[in-house]
Amino acid sequence: MLRLLAAISLIIATLASAQGEESDTRQGCISPTFRTLHIRHADDMWAPPVINLNNNSERIAVSFDELADEHRYLRYSLTHCDAEWMSEGLVDSEFLDSFNEGTVDNYEYSQATVVHYVHYAITIPNNQIRITQPGNYLLRVYDERDPDNTLVQARFGAADFSATVRATVSSRTDIDSNKSHQQLDISVDTRHVNVEDPFNDIKVVITQNGRYDNEAIITAPQRILGKDIVYEHMRQLIFPAGNEYRRFDISSVNYPGTGVERMIHDAPIYNAVLHTDGPRSNESYLYDQTQHGRFLVRSTDTEHPDTEADYVLTHFTLDMPPIAGYDIFIDGDITSRTFGPSSRMIYNHASGCYEQSLLLKQGAYNYQYLAVPADRTEGETAPIEGDKHQTINEYTIKVYHRPKGTRFDRLIGVTSVTSGI
Repeated sequence: MLRLLAAISLIIATLASAQGEESDTRQGCISPTFRTLHIRHADDMWAPPVINLNNNSERIAVSFDELADEHRYLRYSLTHCDAEWMSEGLVDSEFLDSFNEGTVDNYEYSQATVVHYVHYAITIPNNQIRITQPGNYLLRVYDERDPDNTLVQARFGAADFSATVRATVSSRTDIDSNKSHQQLDISVDTRHVNVEDPFNDIKVVITQNGRYDNEAIITAPQRILGKDIVYEHMRQLIFPAGNEYRRFDISSVNYPGTGVERMIHDAPIYNAVLHTDGPRSNESYLYDQTQHGRFLVRSTDTEHPDTEADYVLTHFTLDMPPIAGYDIFIDGDITSRTFGPSSRMIYNHASGCYEQSLLLKQGAYNYQYLAVPADRTEGETAPIEGDKHQTINEYTIKVYHRPKGTRFDRLIGVTSVTSGI
């Protein structure tokens, strides 16, 4: 048990150094004792985390664990954010038909696990908090005894779908054809919404596989065609194609799953040593089933993984020489899409490899390695993963409307399109 506590304490200490490095609206487990943040549409885990305000039955499901023996009395609140996830400073009554505070009443203790934890779950909206306006929402979780200390933050959207968004994606782009990029064409049908000035009142945000670091923000269209706002042949619509996500499965602690070289029971903690990765930039494209960076908690030993899946210390190794001027990060929902000490690969001069270890809940995971230049915040796929035009990417397009004289960005349309399908 002392070895387990020492291992977990080391991980927590490393994560603690990451706090305060990003903006106040960053998504993830801010406190290092919290893990496995999962945000999804309650009815469809593959859909963007956006609810339809016109459908009272739709919910956002947020769950997370705390590595602890006892539960906390947690509360949460919402902040209405603009299209770029900055707080808009609205009064609560401008976007809620309720008080802006809820209690986290749904919690369960882990059962028969080596690593003890408490599993928490929140659904929004609910009897405590009711949303009235479309837009981006930041859910903030805190201990009722220390309300100024943020523990977890989750992003989601609420849309009125007054606009219809259509999109296509192609590997034949304005800068190359069937090589290393993909390009979108987008049109927004506004016949059911009054847009007086589409060149200034509409903003389009495009994310690739849920990444925030390389999202495109378009503030003016290419042209207007009747009630359709058209976005075509614009540089912001072109994305590096990347490569299929890598994957591994630690659903079993008894035998190695996909992507796992070996399982080690270093009593009492379980360890998963992943197969050593290498750069793929010079390799030919190879199709692989993808979750577009998501993860799925599961265990071969139980039908109740939320509370009976264990935590496994998972070891990543990337065999390649150091890349001067770049930091290397593990990307995916596995790291809440953030660049920080916990997701940064450390170069080991003795082994000649980049290495990192993460304490992860049992399940199936997608990940990739992003190279981030020292002077930028956007990751690059080209140096390690490569950019293959055949890659199956998921693009989510969100359309926001802020008429002149109003105080916030309204989310009026959302759609997703997948390349290669």
